[in-house]
Amino acid sequence: MSGARPPGGAQPSEDARPPDETQAPAGARDPYARLVLEVMPEESRVGLTLGFVRTFGIPEIAAVLHGTGRVTGQPKSRAKATGAAMFTLIGQGPGSAEGRRVVDGLRRVHDRPGITPELMHYVLACFTVCPLRFMDEHGPWRPTAPERDAAYAFHLELAEALGLPEPPGGDLTGTEQWMRGVERRRFAPSPQARELWASARGLLASRLPGPLAPLAPVLAAALLDEPLRASLGAPRPPAPVRTAVTAALRLRAAAARRRTP
Repeated sequence: MSGARPPGGAQPSEDARPPDETQAPAGARDPYARLVLEVMPEESRVGLTLGFVRTFGIPEIAAVLHGTGRVTGQPKSRAKATGAAMFTLIGQGPGSAEGRRVVDGLRRVHDRPGITPELMHYVLACFTVCPLRFMDEHGPWRPTAPERDAAYAFHLELAEALGLPEPPGGDLTGTEQWMRGVERRRFAPSPQARELWASARGLLASRLPGPLAPLAPVLAAALLDEPLRASLGAPRPPAPVRTAVTAALRLRAAAARRRTP
């Protein structure tokens, strides 16, 4: 995705954030939890939705998700459940009582033939990397170094709770590079991916600023990069549409900065 920037083309400055946002509460995961739940919850929801959609690009994952029937039959319900599960894990931790319940559910859903540890790691990486990537490109502020470190701490904690081997990558930057390698090898078009995208694109578009939401089918694809669009069979939106989406997200970020005391 091409990154949105505030008016004038300047990248949002971390120094311009509210004064307490970079102060890390106790606990390795807490700065990330605060970022997701308090500082940029809307951007987090968009990023998590993008992470969910990104998993459709791998045919084996698309086949599992399509086979449950929930994404194609009840996309809003599935998206709400996925978001609630991730927010619970981020906010309360995989080791909490609610976190353990969510982890058990994730194990059941993904305990299928063909879902290897590599693919499970890829799903977790999407849910960690994609929200941060969206915040970087379209948020009112860029996540700070402590928040990024906390995001990776959460990533490690969740992988361990799921009984997976140590995640590849070694850190957040390495995880994103590993993701790209998996996508180069495994992204491919599939009928299941096309059906999943047809059902889920409205959910992604509903996260856009209000005036753009009615144009959901075209606008949602503007949030996808070219390799993912090819895997989902989504046409590349015309340049004016991509420009409109970027501009709307830029204005949304600027408005959020103005509203902050």
